[in-house]
Amino acid sequence: MKHGGLNGIRLGMNAAKRARRFAGVAMVAAILSSISMAQPNASHPETARSVRAPHDATLNLNPQSPFWRGASPIFFEGDNYGRSVKPLRTEVRSRWTDSSLYLLFVCPYEDLNLHPSPQTKADTSHLWNWDVAEAFIGSDFQHIRRYKEFELSPQGEWLDLDIDLDQPHRDGSKWNSGFETAAYIDPEKKIWYGAMRIPFAAIDPQPPHAGRRLRINFFRSQGASHQLLAWQAPMGESFHAPEHFGILELAQ
Repeated sequence: MKHGGLNGIRLGMNAAKRARRFAGVAMVAAILSSISMAQPNASHPETARSVRAPHDATLNLNPQSPFWRGASPIFFEGDNYGRSVKPLRTEVRSRWTDSSLYLLFVCPYEDLNLHPSPQTKADTSHLWNWDVAEAFIGSDFQHIRRYKEFELSPQGEWLDLDIDLDQPHRDGSKWNSGFETAAYIDPEKKIWYGAMRIPFAAIDPQPPHAGRRLRINFFRSQGASHQLLAWQAPMGESFHAPEHFGILELAQ
């Protein structure tokens, strides 16, 4: 009986140790999993779809309109390191035609950081210092450090830039894409809407076709705190991390 009691105690202690060891392993695995989920996988980038539209259309800001209802929305709510910011969950829709790429941003906000003197007749330098939605788009899969940057504010201000990270002193602000923008703020819902129509000739020298793939990422800066948001987290303070871009596929 004495030996049996000691064995029972040892077995109980061993079981407790195994349980604690298993719990520790599970906790480490969960932490590693959360880190890997936050970091984008460069070898298997996320893919968004742009659905072909039957014809070009005037920009509108209603996600439920016939034009935008036919699109496949994507959502993002992570910051520039992939950490969740759920109240700012952003929606992006895209459509394309033979001449243009269309993007619609649906942007919930907590507060707005707006330029005090907005103007929409020309581009606004350093627009990224205010509330913006942005699209970085590249067509060259061999030279990923070259791409185009398109920005839009809740007030309809805009900025387009020709980026070449290998030529940091080159002035890409002189480039003019000819893209069009529209924006609207709904203060009751605390959502702002922004749309872009980008000529394909400004993105890619080749004409678009179903199955064509572009390198892309979507971003926001929100509020006086400059809360950063990204579809594919750049894992740094700068959005200019093309190795983390996702894919936009032109779908029929």
